[in-house]
This record gives sequence, C-alpha cells and structure tokens, in this order.
Amino acid sequence: MRVARKGDTVKVHYTGRLENGEVFDSSAGKKPLNFIIGHHEVIKGFDEAVEGLSVGEEITVTIEAEKGYGKSNQDLIQKVKRSEMPAELEYSVGNQIEITREDDSLFHVMVTEITETEVCLDANHPLAGKRLVFTIRIEEIIPAEEQNKNISGMMMNQLKERRKMN
Repeated sequence: MRVARKGDTVKVHYTGRLENGEVFDSSAGKKPLNFIIGHHEVIKGFDEAVEGLSVGEEITVTIEAEKGYGKSNQDLIQKVKRSEMPAELEYSVGNQIEITREDDSLFHVMVTEITETEVCLDANHPLAGKRLVFTIRIEEIIPAEEQNKNISGMMMNQLKERRKMN
C-alpha cells in the first residue's frame, strides 16, 4: 500500500484542537485540505505527521509550539496609551484589529488587555505558544511522479496551443 512521502500531494480531513479540547479549525463539511508534503504549505508538525500514512489512515497527533506557530515573541506585544488609539476604533479584549504600518501595509493584532490608560496589543499568531492536537485522516495521495507527468502534459498542451496561435 502506498504511503505519503515528501513531494507527494495529499488530501486530508482534519480537526485542530487546543489542549482543552476547544476546536480552532476543521475541514468538516468542506473539501479536504490539499498540500504538497515538504513544501512548507502547512505548519511543520502537521507536515511531518502525514508522512508515512496511507489512504484511509487516521491519527491524532500533538504538535508542540515550535513545530506549530512558534513560541510567543514578547517583542510583538506592546502597550499603547488609549489616548493614542483612533477614537473611532471599536475594540475589546479578544478582538483583532487592523493596524496600518508606515509603509501603508496592514497587519492584525489581538487586543489582550485594556486598562483605564492602556491597551495591550499582541501581533503574535493567535496560536503561537500553544500545543495543538490534530486528528488527521488521509483521503488521497497523489505521488510526486504523477504530478510531474501531469505538469509536463499541461505544459506541452500550452506550448502546442501557443504554436497554433503563431
């Protein structure tokens, strides 16, 4: 029986939970998650967990923060004076708000604490520093060799179409 290897595309159904059992993400009722093993398209621990599994196999794996969304970085947590926050901005603890950088790019921060004078903003990923528990079921494995054939075939068809146009 074929097992998933680096370079293969896999389709998986999954449920991600925190240690307390709270579900933070799931593919239930959706199409399976589709990614190439070893291409850094998912967190490292998830990528490593599917390698060696076969179609129909289901596992539950605990992923430490280092192989998930990383440790929480204290440099990404800042306290801002409430008087410096835009007056029209509505925020409360647990809400994410958009911040505009000096270069006009946007990023999101989580409001983690509000006092009479300050607002604490955390720019870490909401799952940073957390141990994650995933239940993963392999639905399909597309071997790397087949992908390469399909890509080569598509490229050849595109080349033929271009030649017809010229």
